[in-house]
Amino acid sequence: MIQHESRLKVADNSGARELLVIHVLGGSTRRYGSIGDVVVASKLDRMFRSASDAIDMFEEFKARGVDLILYDISHEPVSSGVGKLIMTILAAVGDMERVRIKERTAEGRRAKKAKGGAVGQVPFGFRKEGEGRTAIMVPHEAEQRAEARIYALGADRRLSYRSIGNQLANEGMLSRGGKPYSPSVIRKLVLGREAQAQ
Repeated sequence: MIQHESRLKVADNSGARELLVIHVLGGSTRRYGSIGDVVVASKLDRMFRSASDAIDMFEEFKARGVDLILYDISHEPVSSGVGKLIMTILAAVGDMERVRIKERTAEGRRAKKAKGGAVGQVPFGFRKEGEGRTAIMVPHEAEQRAEARIYALGADRRLSYRSIGNQLANEGMLSRGGKPYSPSVIRKLVLGREAQAQ
């Protein structure tokens, strides 16, 4: 049942994953959506995640007697067989375009990484130099020395992660912020290395 404050799952190019119903039309006392109601969306790709999701939701709306208006197709409800055909074709094209964008983005990231470029979060022991397309990763010597020391101290299972951080601080090895390395950072490094060794 669709009502005020209902959350509906949607796909949105801006990254939104949910749609919040902010108003049910039909007077101040009306609280629920029902047969004869209309769902309005600006674009097909903002309403559905994939072609199959679009078709499934279209069928569910149809079974519940709810009309669907997609402004990028028409200002009239998409309820006829021709409307479903157009919606299905556009959903398939949108689905294909999302896959192509994802592939091109992944290819670009792989190529940039192969050239030594900074992609995503810069790993511990490195720093980013430059901005945008010219950004590259370069070793951060102080962090790499601390990382080697963390691995050496982490091999001694008797030391806690906090103790390792305190030991590094006593040796003058501090984080970029000038504070001792946090137990969570040390844990991530130690467990990551153990996982690589297996």
